[in-house]
Amino acid sequence: MFVPRKILEDKLLKILAEDVGQGDITTALLVPADSTVEAEIIAKEAGVVAGIEETKVLLESLGLKTHVLVADGENVKPPKVLMKVSGNTRTTLAVERTALNILSRMSGIATKTRRLNEKLHKAGLKTKLASTRKTAPGLLYFDKKAVWIGGGDTHRLHLDDMILIKDNHIVVAGSIEKAIKKAKECASFSKRIEVEVTKAEDALKAAKAGADIIMLDNFSPKQIKKANDLLKNAGFLGKVLLEASGGIKEENLIAYASTGVDIVSLGELTENTKALDISLEVTKK
Repeated sequence: MFVPRKILEDKLLKILAEDVGQGDITTALLVPADSTVEAEIIAKEAGVVAGIEETKVLLESLGLKTHVLVADGENVKPPKVLMKVSGNTRTTLAVERTALNILSRMSGIATKTRRLNEKLHKAGLKTKLASTRKTAPGLLYFDKKAVWIGGGDTHRLHLDDMILIKDNHIVVAGSIEKAIKKAKECASFSKRIEVEVTKAEDALKAAKAGADIIMLDNFSPKQIKKANDLLKNAGFLGKVLLEASGGIKEENLIAYASTGVDIVSLGELTENTKALDISLEVTKK
């Protein structure tokens, strides 16, 4: 994933502005304006590092100097110095929490994604692990990039990435068949069509109507097998991609991935992931 540096800076500075408000009153009262400092960003917990690029861009956009010691995607063990920072003390302290929040959250997401991917590989499964759009408001880019760094699939980044016909779309359109027909008539050839279904019989309807991907929403592994059988008997199995989504967690991941679906998507990759323990420590003033 890549965006021009200026765009990334703008995203990061908006997040920082929310935290800073009218100014860091504590730092302004206690730290001389011309004071300088050296500090280290340290991982205090084992995991996969993600957000190094974002942290570096944020710090450097404020005039601080950085020396990066690890790359995004690296496994680290504590205590590991990830980056050295130097420059104005007031600026360093004001940006500290924002930088750490981004780095810690992204690293936590990447760590969990890597762990679940490894579980799939150890089980001998080629099922693709994907995230959902259940990201923190304002952090979609960062959450999705962390999934990508951890080895997962980002799924849709934005609503314009692909056509995903969900239950409410079907209600408004009148039926699965009508929704797919309308999409095919109006959409660009470059957009694939995915349809969310809640019953095995509807998976077959979606396949017959020309869906490229079928999302089996909140199916149990047993219900997925039924959908597989219907699609196989009708000659569609292997001709459409199958995605299992809803209710999938680390504890039942293998059970779902073993059903033969091509993709498993988990909201908990970005919803409930624990941030990695990372801190900034002043080393010289």
